[in-house]
Amino acid sequence: MAMSTPNGTPVTTPVRLTYSPSRESSVGPAGSDTSESSVDSSNPHPRKLFRIRSKAGEMTFGKLLTNPTFVNPEQSGYVGFANLPNQVHRKSVKKGFEFTLMVVGESGLGKSTLVNSLFLTDLYPERHIPSASEKIDQTVKIDASTVEIEERGVKLRLTVVDTPGFGDSLNSTDCFKPIIQYIDDQFERYLNDESGLNRRHIIDNRVHCCFYFVNPSSHGLKPLDIAFMKAVHHKVNIVPVLAKADTLTQLEVTTLKRKILDQIDEFGIRIYPLPDCDSDEDEDYKEQCRQLKNAVPFAVVGANTIIEVKGRKVRGRMYPWGVVEVENPEHCDFIKLRTMLITHMQDLQEVTQESHYENYRAEKLANGGSIKHGMENGGDYSDKERELKQKEAELRRMQERLARMQAEIESKKPQHIQNGDLKSQDL
Repeated sequence: MAMSTPNGTPVTTPVRLTYSPSRESSVGPAGSDTSESSVDSSNPHPRKLFRIRSKAGEMTFGKLLTNPTFVNPEQSGYVGFANLPNQVHRKSVKKGFEFTLMVVGESGLGKSTLVNSLFLTDLYPERHIPSASEKIDQTVKIDASTVEIEERGVKLRLTVVDTPGFGDSLNSTDCFKPIIQYIDDQFERYLNDESGLNRRHIIDNRVHCCFYFVNPSSHGLKPLDIAFMKAVHHKVNIVPVLAKADTLTQLEVTTLKRKILDQIDEFGIRIYPLPDCDSDEDEDYKEQCRQLKNAVPFAVVGANTIIEVKGRKVRGRMYPWGVVEVENPEHCDFIKLRTMLITHMQDLQEVTQESHYENYRAEKLANGGSIKHGMENGGDYSDKERELKQKEAELRRMQERLARMQAEIESKKPQHIQNGDLKSQDL
């Protein structure tokens, strides 16, 4: 310990610590440095007190009697990396999930009703149904609605993209061009965010799944259905849906499903293939996947009305001959469609990332960073591409102007002949 003399000169006094584990103090000779320890039993959390006495005075400090012991979370003989899935689960639940669903089909097939039935929410509170006169001049619009859904602590940011006006016009040749434009724009936005400086919080608005509704009265796929699916099957996961299945008998549903699948194979349309089960999966999961594959295209019925049938409340539609239960697998494929969407939601996102988005990105890089929507898709250029082309044109004009100025400067330089050589002299 340090002391000072009256004239200010510092003097260092050595301190000798003596520890005694008992409560009795350990006192050394007179004038020597001593220390004592005791336990404060009146405190619910006992502390061991140390008192140091020296010629310089007395100092007291405390230390916890019992230190918390680190507990190994795993058993002996295990390293602990088997806990990694739990870490991914906690991180994913904290971050939340994002999913974008697009519904395409003619008006009146129950697209909005089905979406509300799937997620038990109302995504179209202020929906406007156009009249027959308004449909004459109506064009295809893109209506995106986003809702935050939380279930048992898991948050899902769901975006549903509706396409009102699809197939309503007499000439529906180019009616799906805005839909293709929207899908490409979301790819372009994600590519720009991925190439930017801040890539930690990228919002994924890419279309992960497309429910295409087939009219049950068309006896198969119409030319518009075939043209649309062939135009987007390499950009988005297509899931064909047979709408309003309650208007058909069981035999008609089976026959129409077989015909739709035959047309899909005939025209080379690639729909979303449900992944195969691994050999180590349990038998119940394998049976579920088999039934889901056999149900494609899904014959669905949508309803947001709760009806009481034989003392129990069900979601369905009431007819004079009976009640169609939406969530009854024997009545329609609604529960199978929802099971497919929920159980394969992660796979839909992975296929979008690894297949459709990578194809778009490769095509983008192969074309030098620009995809010509106007030439390939028949639509107008997006605002970002139009601005980029304007800047490129302005840059070419500046280069041409600079080249002309350099040519004029070279032409104005006086030329002199020295020693038989032709030389130029700068002004």
